[in-house]
Amino acid sequence: MFLLIFVAQNFVAVTVSFLGLEFSLPLGLALLFAAIVGGVLVWLAGTARMVQMRRAAKKASKQG
Repeated sequence: MFLLIFVAQNFVAVTVSFLGLEFSLPLGLALLFAAIVGGVLVWLAGTARMVQMRRAAKKASKQG
């Protein structure tokens, strides 16, 4: 509910430039998109670290 209100209140169009691309979209949506992408990147990094730790634990348990 709060997210919908935030997006609705921040509907001013802004220009976003990223990696040579340039496009216009509402500020609320741009911030929402940035938060989602950031969350996915953090999740991917955490998942990669957990896999790395599991492999190390499995290797250590086999050695002794």
